[in-house]
Amino acid sequence: MSGMLKITLVKSMIGRPEKHRKVLRGLGLTKLNRTVELKNTPSTRGMVAKVSHLVVAEEN
Repeated sequence: MSGMLKITLVKSMIGRPEKHRKVLRGLGLTKLNRTVELKNTPSTRGMVAKVSHLVVAEEN
């Protein structure tokens, strides 16, 4: 597992549980259609898995 992940928020966090909101903020996603690049680590992958219905993740 090396490289980077490109993560984009594609659905709004309005009306979502507070746990999901905290995960998204932890990933650095605050606004719709924003993209962040993070290291491809097990912890990042776990966070993406928790909110996979709200984000799109691509490997670089």
